Amino acid sequence: MAHDHPHDHPHDHDHPHDHGHPPEGARWKHDGVRVIPGNQLDGNVPSTPGMDRKAAINFARVGAQKLWAGTVTIHPDAKTGAHHHGHLESVIYVVKGRARMRWGEHLEFTAEAGPGDFIYVPPYVPHQEINASPTEVLECVLCRSDGQAVAVNLDIEPVEKPQTVLWVDPTHPTGGV
Repeated sequence: MAHDHPHDHPHDHDHPHDHGHPPEGARWKHDGVRVIPGNQLDGNVPSTPGMDRKAAINFARVGAQKLWAGTVTIHPDAKTGAHHHGHLESVIYVVKGRARMRWGEHLEFTAEAGPGDFIYVPPYVPHQEINASPTEVLECVLCRSDGQAVAVNLDIEPVEKPQTVLWVDPTHPTGGV
């Protein structure tokens, strides 16, 4: 079929071709890149003795649809029980202190991470998080692949029994026991 006009398509040319962009970028000022200052994180979340959690990026704060990010500070000797996070992926970045991770069907594998290290926890992997130091606070940044809270507590005898307090974060709201 021949076209007499090279731009023969079903819309006129009297409107700007914004291709989904807001007119003149007006919306981007408020809905574009967001910087969340470290001193303005949301600490209005359930807390547990020995643990301090603050949200930086979530749906309520910035409209994030597919992830959650924030900080978790864990006091010395804090440990979780065995659990996994369903379909969620998790990334933990250690800012200060020493984190020990145990994982496997019997939590038989272990690795430690220190400042500057990243920890990746794949979906459905049974694991236990531990502050490896009896004296130093563990400070981490936590990112998850969804804003929803998923924690499946497992009936596995932890290699390291939770002694002092449990590490509670958005996906172990009850302490992960």
